[in-house]
Amino acid sequence: MLVYGIHAVDALLRRNPHTVDQLLLQDGRDDKRLKALLALAQNQGVSVERVSREELARLVEGRHQGAVARVAASDAEGGGGLQWREPELLRHVEGKAGPVLLLVLDGVTDPHNLGACLRSADAAGADAVIVPRDNSASMTPVVRKVASGAAEALPLVTVTNLSRTLEALKGSGVWLFGAAGEAENSIYNSDLTGSVALIMGAEGRGMRRLTREHCDHLISLPMTGSVDSLNVSVAAGVCLFEARRQRLAAS
Repeated sequence: MLVYGIHAVDALLRRNPHTVDQLLLQDGRDDKRLKALLALAQNQGVSVERVSREELARLVEGRHQGAVARVAASDAEGGGGLQWREPELLRHVEGKAGPVLLLVLDGVTDPHNLGACLRSADAAGADAVIVPRDNSASMTPVVRKVASGAAEALPLVTVTNLSRTLEALKGSGVWLFGAAGEAENSIYNSDLTGSVALIMGAEGRGMRRLTREHCDHLISLPMTGSVDSLNVSVAAGVCLFEARRQRLAAS
């Protein structure tokens, strides 16, 4: 697997340098950010090679920003990044001293949206992002690039049966808040200070029926403009930071 982009490569070198086989940097480019990556790689004992901009462009799809890391085969299995299984998630929920904040994405298939959601969830202090194994985006180089380092810091939990996972979370004291445009209760009138899982459905379709039925509360974002919905990553960011705001106010 190849990880590319300044932020994604920087986070990989800082958190998991042992997984990097080689760092490829754009030849002839010596700006401050690439010099910092070069110094970091050398300090971590990672092999560095200078290659042309065209060669980097042939290796990856999207903007590489002059930096591409070759990831060891063992880390590349499953997409790399920080990933948990369901038992690890439940152990974390049950063992954490304070309330947890989780983001659940039901049927979000666009890797750019998954990467953006990981980035927002990490910034808001979430404990993990949960996705179903089927009909969902998974960890890919694109996701890691868009996440700008969050994929190396925030656990992505891929579960086989989302309904079963939601029931297990409820059994561990987590309240499930599902985002639904038609919900009468606004997110701003909801108490998000306890252990909470915010559930976002796919754009257009929203949450699946079974997922909706597991929710303790349905919430909406008040919309006052001409549009009636937001991109899922934007909506997730708004909900996550409202939860963050409430927790800061309560502390």
